Amino acid sequence: MLFNSYVFLFLFLPITFIVFFGLTQFRLIKAAKVWLTAASFFFYGYWNIYYLPLLIISIVFNFFMGREISLQPLKSKKATNILILGTIINLIFISYYKYANFFLDSVNFVTQTNFNLGEIVLPLGISFYTFTQIAYLVDAYRGETKDNNYDLLTYSFFVIFFPQLIAGPILRHDELIPQFRQLKKFVISHKNIAQGLVLFSLGLAKKVLIADNISPWVAPVFNHALDVTFIEAWVGALSYTFQLYFDFSGYSDMAIGLGLLFNIKLPINFNSPYKSTSISDFWRRWHITLSNFLRDYLYIPLGGNRYGNFRRYANLLTTMLLGGLWHGAGWNYVVWGGLHGLYLCINHAWTKLNIVKLPQFLAWIITLISVIFSWVLFRALTFNDGFNILQTMVGLKGIVIPGEATGKLAFLTNFGFQLQSWSKFAYLPELNGSKTLAIFSLIVLICAVKLLPNTQEIMQKFKPTLWWAGSVGIITGISLLSLNRVSEFLYFQF
Repeated sequence: MLFNSYVFLFLFLPITFIVFFGLTQFRLIKAAKVWLTAASFFFYGYWNIYYLPLLIISIVFNFFMGREISLQPLKSKKATNILILGTIINLIFISYYKYANFFLDSVNFVTQTNFNLGEIVLPLGISFYTFTQIAYLVDAYRGETKDNNYDLLTYSFFVIFFPQLIAGPILRHDELIPQFRQLKKFVISHKNIAQGLVLFSLGLAKKVLIADNISPWVAPVFNHALDVTFIEAWVGALSYTFQLYFDFSGYSDMAIGLGLLFNIKLPINFNSPYKSTSISDFWRRWHITLSNFLRDYLYIPLGGNRYGNFRRYANLLTTMLLGGLWHGAGWNYVVWGGLHGLYLCINHAWTKLNIVKLPQFLAWIITLISVIFSWVLFRALTFNDGFNILQTMVGLKGIVIPGEATGKLAFLTNFGFQLQSWSKFAYLPELNGSKTLAIFSLIVLICAVKLLPNTQEIMQKFKPTLWWAGSVGIITGISLLSLNRVSEFLYFQF
């Protein structure tokens, strides 16, 4: 079930909300907890009920493993063995569904064999709920769950709560479970409802009005990597850069808004990442909960920066390579992760050597271009396709721009540029029949993500006034009228 579907908006959400707070009105708190947890299981099972048992098995298994770890002396040998066993079994689950064919394809390529497991359908959200639970086992090993005495219902709710189940944010137990135990969370909050609806509406608009409208501009470029020209490659790269941003940040806003409807505060996952002036800054702003997970459960346990610069850079590269692999089973994801690891190493070395402090605008440009280049490899169908598009973007295949041989731009041919009429750019998108307007809209988006306030900054100015109600109502109405097709969120694939 998708947040941007009529069945969710007009059936699932209102029914879940009304029954939940209907039960709390009669002080049936336990029943309300059971209802919201059951509704979340239904939400997941609606997509494919055959994968619901897998999720239930994962939850029950990790709950009892976590409890068993908590019962052992802190970081004892037995606790360590249970943690290792639990982590291995979780990784076996995700490795089979997500990486088995990737591994076999790699083996087949090297050994010229033809091993095949057939088509394996990736269970929705498996990356998120598996790593959420691995983090829980590690926290139990560290003694952070020892005094909390979680029951199976509470733990299940922590994993399955429907706003964050499919694509995050990635939660820690102490971010959600304590809230579920507070009685005030079971009392209707008009403030939270108002803020939640506004956040959800803004996120829906990002997804439906921006990301989904840019989406058709992406595939033609990436499906014809060998044929695109300089300007087509840049338009395709920019289109994906903004499609991914508005799609995933829209989902995150919607998730936080839905949480507020039930008085649950989920962590912020985006903070204007395209305003970043360094790669380190980017990863503090982009998919924040994943960045925190990689830092706390991978980078720091590997040694972090505690054993010298060489080890620090090795740990950064390892962390980002595995972070890339987490996103998907493909070498382009691994290369994407490795590229960001290299970016981070350069960033830290530059800071440590204190060579020169770049002007803010130049630092922003360099960071944004670096991120765009990495997204090309991330989105490309194959690594070779991505490399070809990057070659085109840097002008190694010639710089072809719109213009006429006898026009005002003819002098550019003296500097190696090639001119070509607009009609010959087969892979450029059109907006209202105009290629120029489509390109201009991407420039507007660059300015918007750089200069305009983000959702959190907008919400700081929120007041329940007629002006706000009217503005959000119009945005929501346009978004609902634009739901002519139900499109999945991009991070559902990861």
